[in-house]
Amino acid sequence: MSEKKLDAIALGESLIDFTPKGLSEDGMKLFEQNPGGAVANVMAAMAKLGRKTGFVGKVGADMHGNFLTETMEAAGIDVSHVIKDEGVFTTLAFVDLRPDGQREFFFARKPGADTCLKPEEIDEAYIASAGLLHIGSLSLTDEPAKSATLKALEYAKKAGRIISYDPNYRAMLWKSPEAAMEGMRSVLDQVDIIKISDEETELLTGKKDPEAAAAVLLDKGISIVAVTLGAKGALVAVREGMESIPGFAAKAVDTTGAGDSFFGGFLWKLMEKGLGAGRKPEDMTLSEAAEAGRFGNAVASLNVEKRGAIPAMPSLEEVEKRLSCGRA
Repeated sequence: MSEKKLDAIALGESLIDFTPKGLSEDGMKLFEQNPGGAVANVMAAMAKLGRKTGFVGKVGADMHGNFLTETMEAAGIDVSHVIKDEGVFTTLAFVDLRPDGQREFFFARKPGADTCLKPEEIDEAYIASAGLLHIGSLSLTDEPAKSATLKALEYAKKAGRIISYDPNYRAMLWKSPEAAMEGMRSVLDQVDIIKISDEETELLTGKKDPEAAAAVLLDKGISIVAVTLGAKGALVAVREGMESIPGFAAKAVDTTGAGDSFFGGFLWKLMEKGLGAGRKPEDMTLSEAAEAGRFGNAVASLNVEKRGAIPAMPSLEEVEKRLSCGRA
């Protein structure tokens, strides 16, 4: 078995979130260039907290691709396996923020660089060099990225690595809700840890209720389930049982990356409890999962108080302060 050099590697999308930034002098809407991409955000959250993380994906050989690579590297993510492709443009996501801080997404991705990652571009040794492989569903929407994702899963399983998954549903990237359900559910039998939002429960399980959805996912063989519930916090579930973890008070400025920051914090705390270092996902207790859920909630509450995703990921000191007093 290959030696583990990284704690986690994500495979999937790294893209630009263009978020509203007021109006110009002529009354036209201004957009701010923010680095993002759900799986990249999770690695940034973990790296900011002190874990060694890496990223496998494709960006364009353009100003946005350069910006993303530089930003991930500055966040502490290993970018040695980020490919810059001169033939496609970096994927762009235009994010419209509603008054309540919630988001609507519009993608420039026909195709985007992230969808063009090929199976033969996946380095088996690199995938095996991390204790955990993290994926999302955006890399399952189009070929060849879908086949590349499945190849990476094959390599990770072969090396005995842990698989974490965030379906991260974006309606406009799927041909239909039915196609989304089929695609997002297609990898569940390979997953050890999953995070879904309360808006994705029915798509993934056929059950709208978070507890019922978590039970379905556990029945499918997944060891650890987290369902994010917005400002209400999260539900965590393991074979032993499930528990609702209340959220922290926060003044939401931008919820972009909230779920990703939660998952990064959740995985970080599980690793602090020995996940991947002699302990398997099925070894984690309900009390440990609940502690990880509270930690993840603290990370997310800090993240939403700043604009953007990767730049807004908090430090361990900030998270510990919020945990100790309820509000930093």
